[in-house]
Amino acid sequence: MGIKYKKTAEEIIRSLAAILLALVIGAVFILVSGESPLTAYGALLKGALGSPQAIANSISKSVPLAFTGLAVAMGQRCGMLNIGAEGQLHAGAMAAVITALTLSFLPSFLLLTVSIGAGILAGMAVGSVPGIFRAKYKTNEVIVAIMLNYICTLFTSWLVNGPYKVAGSTAQTELISEGIWFRKLLPRTQLTTAVLILIVVAVLAYLFLWKTSVGFQLRAVGSNSEAARAAGIPVNRYLILSMTLSGGIAAIAGVTEMFGKYHRFIEGFSPSFGFTGIAVAILGKNHPVGVILTALLFGMMDMGALRMSRETAVSSNMIIVVQSLVILFVSAPALVSAFKKKRG
Repeated sequence: MGIKYKKTAEEIIRSLAAILLALVIGAVFILVSGESPLTAYGALLKGALGSPQAIANSISKSVPLAFTGLAVAMGQRCGMLNIGAEGQLHAGAMAAVITALTLSFLPSFLLLTVSIGAGILAGMAVGSVPGIFRAKYKTNEVIVAIMLNYICTLFTSWLVNGPYKVAGSTAQTELISEGIWFRKLLPRTQLTTAVLILIVVAVLAYLFLWKTSVGFQLRAVGSNSEAARAAGIPVNRYLILSMTLSGGIAAIAGVTEMFGKYHRFIEGFSPSFGFTGIAVAILGKNHPVGVILTALLFGMMDMGALRMSRETAVSSNMIIVVQSLVILFVSAPALVSAFKKKRG
C-alpha cells in the first residue's frame, strides 16, 4: 500500500512540475512577444477564477472535456485507444436532438429520458465498431475510429444542412422543447445540471472499473492481454465492451452540450472536444479523478484565455501551446522509457 501511495505522489508531483514548466515556457513566449507574463497570467486567473460566474463558466467548459476524457480512459484501461470520441459525441448529440424533436408530444421527463438514452445508444453503436473490427479482424482500432469520425461528422452535417435544417443561414435544427432543457445552476452562466450528470458518470466509471469483477477483468486485458487470455478471460469480448462503453460516455458529452447550452443541434458546436479528451485522459492517468481534475484545469485555461486575449495582446492560442507543453512533459518520461526498452 505504501508503494502505491508513493507512486501516486510521484505522478502528482510530475504532473504539477509539468504544468509549472509549461507555464514558465509560456511566460518566455509572452515576454518575447513584448507583453508582461504577470499581466497576461493575472488576466487569465481573473478570467478563470475571478468571480463566481467565472468559476461556474470554467467548470462548464470542463464538462464536455471530462466526458470525452472519461471515454478515452475507459478504452485505454482495456488497451484500446478511442480516437473516435469526436464522431461518437456528434452521433449522440444528433440522435438525442432528433429523438427530442420527433417525440416532442411525450411528457417532459419521459422525453428527456428517451432522448438521452437514444444519444447514448448512438454513441455506443459507433464506439462498438472499432472494438468489433479489432476483436474479429485484428484491425487497428485507431484507423477505424478515424474513418468513423469523418462519417459521423459529415453525416450529421448533411442532416443539419438538409432534412433537419431550420429556416435561416445557420446550419442548425429547430429548438427542442424547453421542458427538457437542463437547468442552470447559477444565473448568467453556462453551468447547468450537466455537471451533476458528469459526477454520476465518473463515480459509476470508478465503481465499474475498480469495484466489479467485470471491471477487474477489463483492466487485466489492458495490462496484459496474453496473460488475461491464458487465465481464461474472454479478451475479445472485453475489447468490444470497453469501446462500446467508451462510445456511450463520449456521446453524453454531445448530449449535454445540446440540452444544456444550445438546445438544438448546431453544426460545428464541438471545438474538437473528442481529440482534447485524449490529452485529458493522458494527463489524468486514465483515472476518473485525474480526468476530472485535468478537465477542470483545461476548462480554467480556456475560460481565462478569453479574458487574457481581451486585456492583453496575447492570443488565446497561447493557452493551446501551454496545454500541449503540459501533455508533452507529462508523456516524455513514458516515451523515453519505451524508446530505451525498444533499443534493448
